[in-house]
Parts: sequence; C-alpha cells; structure tokens
Amino acid sequence: KNHSRIARRLNVLLTPAEAKFDVLPELELDLSTGKSKPDICIYPKLQYDWEKDVVWMTDPPVSTIEILSPKQAINDLIEKIRDAYFPAGVQSAWLVVPPLKTVYVYYPGQEPRIFSSGVVADETTGIEMDLAQLFV
Repeated sequence: KNHSRIARRLNVLLTPAEAKFDVLPELELDLSTGKSKPDICIYPKLQYDWEKDVVWMTDPPVSTIEILSPKQAINDLIEKIRDAYFPAGVQSAWLVVPPLKTVYVYYPGQEPRIFSSGVVADETTGIEMDLAQLFV
C-alpha cells in the first residue's frame, strides 16, 4: 500500500516537470547494461507515434526513481543504480525509502545526497519536491 501511495504522490508532484520532461511510470527499459523497469523514468520531451508503440526503451532516461518495496533489499536497488543505470547513461537516480521518509539522490561517481526533510533537489534535472508533500 505504501509503495503505491508514494508512486501516486510522485506522479502528482512531478506534474510541473512535464513542461520540460516526460515523466513515465513503470517503463520497460532495455539498456546496454540489461533490462529493468524503474518505478518512474524521466526523459527529455519525446516524440510519440500513436500507431506504433515502443515496448522496450533503449535510450536511457535522464533520471530514474526507485521506491523501496517492503520485501526488497535496499542493496539490490543501490546496485541497480550504480551498476546498471549509470553505466548505461542515466545521469541521476532517486531512491525513495518510505519507512524512513527519506529520498537519496545519486549521481555517477558521487556519494548520494540524502533528504529527510525540506526540499529534494535534483541537480541534473532541476526538479525540486517538498518532502512534506510526498509523505502524506
């Protein structure tokens, strides 16, 4: 239930970012480092062909968002970010940890920025989000 709530809240709170980005939940990726399905992908504005869909995106998103599920190991998500997303070209990745009401924002080759209050800021996309509005 919590995972679903956070996913929904993220989609609502990311709506202003759609002026510059496409915010795509549960998108299937087939990157150079393998297949995955982040909770949310953030792409620069994309072109759409409504008569021919794309099942697996092969271009990396600018940013991904992963929400820790109750039975998921946090190390698995950290490894996915560092070993799959970044080598494939993703420039930032959020890891949302609902039980701690915390968001970790990762960048390649750097320690994550940790947000447990205030505003989450992603330097890559310029997206900002008030944590108080996420964990309601």
